[in-house]
Amino acid sequence: MKKVLVAALAVVLAFAFTACGNGGAGNYTANNTEFFIGGTGPLTGDTSSYGISVQEGAKLAIEEINAAGGLNGVRFKLDMKDDKSTAADAGTGYDALYEAGMNASIGSVTSGSCEAFAAKAEVDNVFFITPSASAANVIENRPTAFRVCFGDPDQGILAAEEITKEYTKIGAIYDTSDPYSTGIYDAFKTKMAALGKEYIEQSFDAENKKDFSTQVEALKDCEVIFLPIYYTEAGLIAKAAAAKGCDALLFGCDGLDGIKDQIDETVTSTIKYITPFDVNSTDEVVSKFVENYKAAYGGKEPDQFAADGYDAVMVIYKAMEKAGITDPTISASDLTNALLPVITASDFVYTGATGEMTWDASGACTKVPQIVVLG
Repeated sequence: MKKVLVAALAVVLAFAFTACGNGGAGNYTANNTEFFIGGTGPLTGDTSSYGISVQEGAKLAIEEINAAGGLNGVRFKLDMKDDKSTAADAGTGYDALYEAGMNASIGSVTSGSCEAFAAKAEVDNVFFITPSASAANVIENRPTAFRVCFGDPDQGILAAEEITKEYTKIGAIYDTSDPYSTGIYDAFKTKMAALGKEYIEQSFDAENKKDFSTQVEALKDCEVIFLPIYYTEAGLIAKAAAAKGCDALLFGCDGLDGIKDQIDETVTSTIKYITPFDVNSTDEVVSKFVENYKAAYGGKEPDQFAADGYDAVMVIYKAMEKAGITDPTISASDLTNALLPVITASDFVYTGATGEMTWDASGACTKVPQIVVLG
């Protein structure tokens, strides 16, 4: 009896070590009956608005795909882990998703988290297309990494070009501790130098981002203040500007999507930001997405991040459809190898809530930006 128990235990242990040794790519994925898309994002914390919006947009895409019969009759499922906008939690979330049999991914929502996610995906040859992680290093030299959003350098360059068309008294406030902010700001700084334009710089960091009276005081005579930061801090800056009697235009990038809920009637500045998505667009594809989103979420309007999340899932679906994928037990690595030549082909064009998009081997998305105006 003892020998039988020992032998049985040895078999169990051997199976367990095999599963751990291959990261679960074989044993877990082989049991899939649905195509499994995973991702991480801040579902709690200061930037949770981004993560929740991406999750809602992605879920809507999954629901629409399944309602239409899935892919060759196979349904899709989504699991998004809360990474709280930290690299450590994004890495932990990736491990859990990979062990559970994730076929493909929407990566992470914020740049710092997605860098950690991307590093692991690169090792495992897992395809991902991030809705909103815009830092250059997220996709740089990573064959399996793609994005739906604009890259940071693109936004910094466009901001410099737009601002200098009308204004000469220019200020900028950026976050020295955040890769999203510094990436955009560095491109802005370089472009301003190339244009021969001067401006006044102010900054803050993760330890000092509640009181912006000093920065606003230094820039209160500016006609425009560039804010390559997130909506939470931008909302505080807008209120500080009003308190200082500063009516400068506040010009930001896609991180300002969400600022509408951070400001009140005391804010007097006009706010503009670069975005690929305008909720008030009359475009048929966009208006249909807005209509469906509002129906799904109690009348709430989608923001850019919801649109990005929706498009990221739909791009994966469309690429899988074109690649002729039929088997949900396909490994993440094999699926990646099938998707890469499809998504980078010149004839693969996706038109979604955030516009018409194409990709090349760099993983960067090509599409036309819009500028939203508040106030």
